[in-house]
Formats: sequence, structure tokens, C-alpha cells
Amino acid sequence: MTKISEKCNGHHVLHGKYELGRQLGHGTFAKVYHARNLKTGKNVAMKVVGKEKVIKVGMMDQVKREISVMKMVKHPNIVELHEVMASKTKIYFAMELVRGGELFSKVANGRLREEVARNYFQQLISAIDFCHSRGVYHRDLKPENLLLDDDENLKVTDFGLSALSVHLRQDGLLHTTCGTPAYVAPDVIGKKGYDGAKADIWSCGVILFVLLAGFLPFQDDNVVAMYRKIHRGDFTCPPWFSSEARRLITKMLDPNPDTRITIAKIMDSSWFKKSVPKSLMTKEEHEFECASVVEDGEKRKETETLNAFHIISLSEGFDLSPMFEEKKREEKEHMRFATMRPASSVISILEALAKAMKFSVKKSDSVVRLQGQESGRKGKLGIEADILAVTPSFLVVEVKKSSGDTLEYNRFCSKELRPALKDIVWTSSTGDSTTPA
Repeated sequence: MTKISEKCNGHHVLHGKYELGRQLGHGTFAKVYHARNLKTGKNVAMKVVGKEKVIKVGMMDQVKREISVMKMVKHPNIVELHEVMASKTKIYFAMELVRGGELFSKVANGRLREEVARNYFQQLISAIDFCHSRGVYHRDLKPENLLLDDDENLKVTDFGLSALSVHLRQDGLLHTTCGTPAYVAPDVIGKKGYDGAKADIWSCGVILFVLLAGFLPFQDDNVVAMYRKIHRGDFTCPPWFSSEARRLITKMLDPNPDTRITIAKIMDSSWFKKSVPKSLMTKEEHEFECASVVEDGEKRKETETLNAFHIISLSEGFDLSPMFEEKKREEKEHMRFATMRPASSVISILEALAKAMKFSVKKSDSVVRLQGQESGRKGKLGIEADILAVTPSFLVVEVKKSSGDTLEYNRFCSKELRPALKDIVWTSSTGDSTTPA
């Protein structure tokens, strides 16, 4: 890696080679700037990552993996990594500058015509097929991670959650839960391990549905309820879908990974193989139809807030939110954890804890309410635990304060509840993605 040089004419010049210009965007760990290669005059996007921040949260291995992956996947429909530089405090990614924005903006207000959607989908499948041939699995495919260049060519980006074949366990599968909730495959949620290629195919199926429909196939205000729909493959194609598109999407969104369609068969399908008219290569022909209803737009906006790490934060047992949110734990009035134990085990632990703390208990098959007997700063502390079955063998338990003082609630959770639950909380033990300490 090379080093950063000093300022020149008010601009940072990296290694005497790249001049940094205006900021194009920013994320939790990185900022992206417009930059120019002083030797060639070529414009690039310069992604700047703070070393201290990623080291602090244990994500340096993830950054290194992203670099390794992007060097492996040179393809016309994948954002190209030109080179990587470093200073004592920062890492610099000189990347292909893609000016056309996200594919998501194309469907933000409605659906695309089928011919236009097919053009983008063909490019997406070509890129993902290439990745899989190199043993790379993206694991966070969604319209927001698909960019468009000046000629409307699709470019896959953001390999931050990707995995390589070397990360497979002895069973030949990946085991880290990651991805964006509305686009994630049921086998990823199922906790029994999953095939990275088949998980990517599912996400591509969701993307195709969104392009053609203008809204998501699996939607619900409650994330756990949405996961139940995903687990069942519970979706309905709108009436304007062609029969060929309907058949292809149904095969891609097959909740059984063993019978889910392969990329080879996707490329061999009659819908996929239809040629794209040359007129569609012009920007004017890429206009989309505003056909979605207001409710769909509102639900989609809510889904946008569930980024690639929020799927992990369904459970405090694998909660990465403290890494990305400035809100302090002390301010929280709820916690979540996942378990593969039966609901009866959770209830028994809560009952034993209540007895030790002299709390009264009211319970049903899916809800346990604990009520303190002594008044605190804001009355008696009340706690409610909702037990939700994502799959028959995987539960998510949400614990929240129903009454009393938040500080006392948090103290109860940290001093009493967490230690009592530590033996049943599900955590990811694999190293194929970042897990919390």
C-alpha cells in the first residue's frame, strides 16, 4: 500500500497521483469523494475508510476481505477497484466512478417495463454468475447496491458482506446470518447453514420482482412477521406479470434451496433469453411507469431503514447495532435475543428469575409479564417478554419495559436478565463475517 502526500492547492493529493475533490456520499465507516488521477486525467470514486473506527469494532478483516474480493471480480457489470492506498489513519479505495446513481431510484416511484427490467436483470445475473464462478458470494444484493453508469449499464457494488469459498465450514455451507431483511433467503434465516450461491439467487429473484412490480414481494410492518412470509415463500405476483416472468420468479423464490432454480437454468429460461430491443439502450427508453400505490411506497421506505446489519440485530445475541448507532445502550427500553431452545425453556428461566427477584409473573404460551413489588424512581418496574417463532426451531424473544424507570430496567437487564439467559442465547460462532464481542 502507498502513502498519502501533502495538500496541493487546497486539495489532498494521494501519493502525488490522485487529487481529492468534492464529497459524493458517506456511510458509517467511509466517505466517498470525487477524485482525479493527475497522471491520466481519469475520474474515479475515492472511498476513504478510517482505520481506527474499523479496528475498534473489529471489522478490519471484513475490509481486507472486501479488497480481496474486488480484486478477484473484474467484470463489465461489477464496479472496478483500481488500487488501494493507505496512510497511518486511513485506507483509500480508488474505484470506478459510476455516475448514474442507484437502480433503486429507478423503481422508487413505480415499476419498470418488462423489457427494461429484463435488460438490467440479464446484466445482474451475468455479474453474479461470474462471482460464483470465482467462489465469491455477495450476500447483500438489493437495488441500492446496483449502480448505473452513464450508458445505463448495471454495476454491482458493495462487497462488504461477501464471502469466499474458503469461508465454508466442513459441511460446505456458510453460517453467518447477514443481508438485508426484505431480500434475504429463508435458508439464511434458518440457522442450519446455507449455500451462498442459492442465497444470492433468492435475492436476485426479489430484485426482479421489485423491478417488475414496483414494490417488495415480502412486506410487513413487523420484521418477524415478514420473516415468516419469507420462510413460507408467501407472496403473490401482480396480474400484469407475464406468465413467463411469473414462472421464473416463482422458481427463484422457492423457499426450499434444494429445488430453487440454478443460474444456469435462469439463463436458459425463455423469459431471460428474449433479446432486448436496441431502442432500450437509449436513456429515454429507460423511463419507468408510476404504478405503485402510496401504501407500497410507505412500506418500502420503512424497509429502507433495515440495512444489511439490522437483520443481525434482531437478536442481542448477535447485535451489531452498538457499532453503528450513536444511541447509548443505557437509553434502550427493549432488548432482543434469539434462541434455538423451546419457548418453555425461556419461560422457565424468566419464572426462576422472577421468583429470585420477588417479581410476580403472568404468562401465556408466547408472553411473559414480570411485575416488581417495590416502587422505584418511577413506580414499580414492569417487564414484558414476547416470544416469537421465526421457524419451528428458531425463536426471537423481545424484552421490553412496560412500566417503571428506564435506568432501573437497564440495570435489571444487565445485572440479572442477561446472565440468566446467557446459556440459551443463540450466537454465531463462524468467522465468515463480523460478529460482536
